[in-house]
Amino acid sequence: MHQEAMDTDRSSIPFLDLSATTDEVRPEVMTRWAELLDSNAFIGGDAVARFEHQWAAYCGTSHAVGVANGTDALHLTLRALGIGPGDEVLVPANTFVATVEGVVLAGASPRFVDVDPDTLLVTPEIIEEAVTANTRAVVVVHLYGQMPDMERIMSTARRLQLHVVEDAAQAHGATWGTGRAGSFGDAGCFSFYPGKNLGAFGDAGAVVTGDPVLAERLSSLRDHGRSRSGHHEHTCLGSNSRLDALQAVVLSAKLGRLDSWNRARRALAGLYRELLDEDVVTMVQERPGATGVHHLAVARVAQRERVREQLATVGVTTGIHYPTPCHLVPPFRRFGHARLPVVERAAGQILSLPMYPHMSIEKVERVATASNRIASGVSNR
Repeated sequence: MHQEAMDTDRSSIPFLDLSATTDEVRPEVMTRWAELLDSNAFIGGDAVARFEHQWAAYCGTSHAVGVANGTDALHLTLRALGIGPGDEVLVPANTFVATVEGVVLAGASPRFVDVDPDTLLVTPEIIEEAVTANTRAVVVVHLYGQMPDMERIMSTARRLQLHVVEDAAQAHGATWGTGRAGSFGDAGCFSFYPGKNLGAFGDAGAVVTGDPVLAERLSSLRDHGRSRSGHHEHTCLGSNSRLDALQAVVLSAKLGRLDSWNRARRALAGLYRELLDEDVVTMVQERPGATGVHHLAVARVAQRERVREQLATVGVTTGIHYPTPCHLVPPFRRFGHARLPVVERAAGQILSLPMYPHMSIEKVERVATASNRIASGVSNR
């Protein structure tokens, strides 16, 4: 852990603090930005190509295509796979709405599925049970930075002839076995929103894939449908979703520190598990075989709103990811076809505790102590 950034003050504990990670990369970013300002190469260019090469290598794939954000990564990937009107895409309902937006923007219909009650992740059995004659793909969400059993999921998907898109927006560097997030499916989609484990200084995203044809399609779709043969050659209906060179510089600077930051997150998550009273504050589980990166530290508590309010009074800021399952969100209710009991029950219990790589041990101890006391008091009433 980064001991130089640790503190022991008794101030309020924020849910997320990006200041230390920003300070780590500030000198390198400022130097690279100065070079970029001199070059005036703000769209594409060497900075973007360099990060794409670095990110593909890190994820264990042969290609990475930078895009404007994680939502576009999902939307354009589905289009590049030929998925559209009349097609159905399986999506776990306990995800951020962007996952579903990507499906709907591609013209396809999301088919919402439930999740495992311990990990809150999709399983091969859930996928197989949900498939219909119209199902062409499944979006596997690596929620909170944890991965499901991707080997069994891929085996099931191949047998069912389904495309697999990994929504790895919260899982930069997470692994199942020896494979990193994004390297299992047809493609892996990432967001680099500032609060992510690997975050830009604004919106940014990328798609990784081992398929050169898919990578070529994505490169065209993100750039107004242009072909490599000429600037004015437009071969398909594309979009304007290019990764800015300024953000690519930031991401390259941070990438060299990502593994260290992820190790710090794992240590903090382990400390939470050690200190929290699992009878009243139960952390979401991680399966053997998975190495999570703990983008979020999510626990389940009874009477969540009362616990959250009381934590706020002692200076602990928390979050909820996510309070309303996607099949119950107004724009997507028309796609709901059944009750999803695990997702619906968890939505009223999940509580995201403070988590960031430079968070001090003392602050984790304070959060855990307060959470145990408050959750215990609430449950005994």
